[in-house]
Amino acid sequence: MNILFEDDGQVRAGAILSESDASAQVELPGGRRVKVKSNHVLLRFYAPDAAVMMSEAQKHRADIDMMLLWQAAEGREECAFTDLALEYFGRDASSAQQAAILLALHQAPMYFYKRGRGRYKRAPEEALQAALASVERKAREAAQMEQWVNTLVAGDAPPEIRAKWASLLHAPDRQSLEYKALAAAADRARMAPVHLLARAGAIPSTHALHYERFRLATFPRGTAFPAGLEVPVIPAFPQAEVAAFSIDDESTTEIDDAFSLRPLADGGFVLGIHIAAPAVAIGIDTPLDRVARDRLSTVYLPSSKITMLPDDVVAAFSLDAGKTPPALTLYVTLDADLGIVGTETRIECVPIASNLRLAALDDLRWLDPAHDATSAGGHAPTLRVLHALATRLAAARAAEVFERTDYSFKVTGDADREDCRIDIWPRLRGSPVDTVVSELAILANRTWAALLAEQASPAMYRVQIAGKTRMSSAPGAHEGLNVPAYVWATSPLRRFSDLVNQRQLLALIEHRGAAYPRGDTVLLGALADFDTTYSAYADFQQQMEFYWCLRYLRQEGIEQLSARVIRDNLVRFTTLPIIQRIHDLAPQAPGTEVRLAITDIDLFEPALHVRCLEVAAAAPP
Repeated sequence: MNILFEDDGQVRAGAILSESDASAQVELPGGRRVKVKSNHVLLRFYAPDAAVMMSEAQKHRADIDMMLLWQAAEGREECAFTDLALEYFGRDASSAQQAAILLALHQAPMYFYKRGRGRYKRAPEEALQAALASVERKAREAAQMEQWVNTLVAGDAPPEIRAKWASLLHAPDRQSLEYKALAAAADRARMAPVHLLARAGAIPSTHALHYERFRLATFPRGTAFPAGLEVPVIPAFPQAEVAAFSIDDESTTEIDDAFSLRPLADGGFVLGIHIAAPAVAIGIDTPLDRVARDRLSTVYLPSSKITMLPDDVVAAFSLDAGKTPPALTLYVTLDADLGIVGTETRIECVPIASNLRLAALDDLRWLDPAHDATSAGGHAPTLRVLHALATRLAAARAAEVFERTDYSFKVTGDADREDCRIDIWPRLRGSPVDTVVSELAILANRTWAALLAEQASPAMYRVQIAGKTRMSSAPGAHEGLNVPAYVWATSPLRRFSDLVNQRQLLALIEHRGAAYPRGDTVLLGALADFDTTYSAYADFQQQMEFYWCLRYLRQEGIEQLSARVIRDNLVRFTTLPIIQRIHDLAPQAPGTEVRLAITDIDLFEPALHVRCLEVAAAAPP
């Protein structure tokens, strides 16, 4: 006697060796013996033997028309597979034919629902049609995916995948057909997906590769501003009797700060530190404010920037030459020795006479009165006074001045094209003009922080303790600057923290309630988000500067570089802002000069691979 039975979800057949009321010892066609419970037995038959019967059943199964079988069961609520076999094959259906029906039912659950061992229910027509449509769709998708895979492996990118390359690499929907095709093609081609897409021409450039990674992670809805944002109506304010000038980098378009200096009869001066005032018109929780709150800061890149506010809004408040925009001004009265006698904060419209650029001031000719007619746009005498004041301010803070080299980047042309031009040049930090700009900003920020703290006004204070810097709603010491309280308030067109603090300052000087009362959820939320977001932007800027350094090395055909050891095998390159470890360099004393050879530049990673050519002498103490 042979039996057909169900074992662990599989249909099997075998010969009975022994049997009791509860179970049977069965030998399978391969010789393996299993114990089968009696209630698992679905069909008993004498001939043919189990192996032959299952072979014949598979042949019959291939010929069964499931739609015909489904139609044959019309009108039946539930039935056994043997009944369906008799209906389909006739009353003389063989054991192999009955087993074929069971296999068919087992392998095509969309036509019949299982209701018990060997028992099935005909699927409703609506459910069957939906299931068949799904099968057809999956078949089409499988064919489409195979076509995409073959195209990718052949070195081309289908339009559907080319259009989604960035999201497929950086923010993939792993259930999408495009992602599955890319993964399958990469596996078949034995290549990383990014290199497969690059070979297929789907990635516009390595610059786009890195930019899109950041954009999708930080601006998933894109960097364009929402439609309908309008420049707000700017209130009228009294006009200041000054002629202010700004000092900024050549590429700066968001001019937040400017300075003026008016001599007094007693030999003293009135210094004006004028800050662009978007807070006078951009209301809290307005569409513009929500955009600024979402972005929190402008993102700066060597080739471009993503501004916190729309260009036309920035232009309306920027302290551009020839305009008289509103400004929050800190007036500082100085005696003849440049000591601070008093301060006053006003909101007014400030005439802007000039926008000076750093590059034009780095030659330091403005420090020599002999060049007053040809340097600094006529502001050289004022700059010399401001430099003397800045030097005094730095000394009063007992601040340690660090001279370090920063680098300026300029990308000319389309950043996604290989023929764009990259220029990188050093700029010494701590120069006289840097001292002027930084010390006057520190003066304004610490003065306004003291004003806010005195009035117990919550704000976005910048606190540094034990080398750790963070935002806080309460004032605290900034140890690095050696001031008791500090805020960022001098760049409200570029940082949301400065816009928030400007609103609080305006409320104080206009004698009205705080724009953000204590415990305000918007202020606390911005505090929680700002440091993380600002750090992420700074990290991306640093990553892209490294990328452009690699492009510069290729552009200039540079094969060797010099560097100085910071510690052990960590070096700082002499002519580029790159710091990295040299793995084949034995630990060296700080300051040791080394010569490096470039072995590979990987713009995809990006990575710079070098080897040590020569270890020179350590720098003199």
